[in-house]
Amino acid sequence: MLPYDSLEGAELALGRNLTVAERLWFNYSAHKSDYILYTHNWLFLFLVFSLVPLPWALVELYWFDAVNRFKLQPRVKRSFRELFKCYKDVLHQLIFVVVPLIVVSFPALEWVGIRTSLPLPTKWEVISQLIVYFLVEDYTNYWIHRFLHSEWGYEKIHYMHHEYNAPIGFAAPYAHWAEILVLGIPTFLGPAMVPCHMTTLWLWSSLRQVESIETHSGYNFPWSPTKLIPFYGGPEYHDFHHFVGRQCQSNFASIFTYCDYLYGTDKGYRRHKQAVKKVFLIKKVFSL
Repeated sequence: MLPYDSLEGAELALGRNLTVAERLWFNYSAHKSDYILYTHNWLFLFLVFSLVPLPWALVELYWFDAVNRFKLQPRVKRSFRELFKCYKDVLHQLIFVVVPLIVVSFPALEWVGIRTSLPLPTKWEVISQLIVYFLVEDYTNYWIHRFLHSEWGYEKIHYMHHEYNAPIGFAAPYAHWAEILVLGIPTFLGPAMVPCHMTTLWLWSSLRQVESIETHSGYNFPWSPTKLIPFYGGPEYHDFHHFVGRQCQSNFASIFTYCDYLYGTDKGYRRHKQAVKKVFLIKKVFSL
């Protein structure tokens, strides 16, 4: 809850006029507790999970033949029943695992210093914080993911996420409840290390979910803007991990490729790429 009784009081405290965004934030949040604002995360996660995978789902259902060449595993085509079942399964986990986690984690949020007050963060503050969060998330997630591919981790927990060996966007958060809890640590660790404004936390949670959905989309569109991001793994990189499945000891990173490169866990993927390239060249020679 903001410590100002009015817009004029906020401007007097800041010693300047409020920006349009700050006025909107004041009008929305002035009489809401920090706890209520934090629980908005559930709403944003629900909206992102429900809406962002839809374009890929529509492509899968209605325009599959037109974009078949961009499908990473073209022999696998999901029906509406399969897509809707995945959506319902994940929605169940969001309601009964993620929502309680958000509810009980508010004291930790207060402890690390996530703020709701004015002024709002600057554009460069938000960008720099998001870069840190993505790097921290990627590095921490890499090691947790490697542990989940141990014999115990896979058999007890991670097997569920790999039920979709040809991933789809709706399956990005499809996982065992214990995996959802454990993988919440990398997501929260960045904001804990570099505290931010509540609006930045909302944005970070949403962007992380969007990235995961694209990575699990099953399509490698050449026009995707994420291809401009240095060291970004993307759908093709992660799809290989799902395709190999339980035996996969490659491509553990969730976002970027540098951890797999530094720790030598991209060798299987690189050999696969070389083999595919050789087959392509052989077919091209014989077709001449």
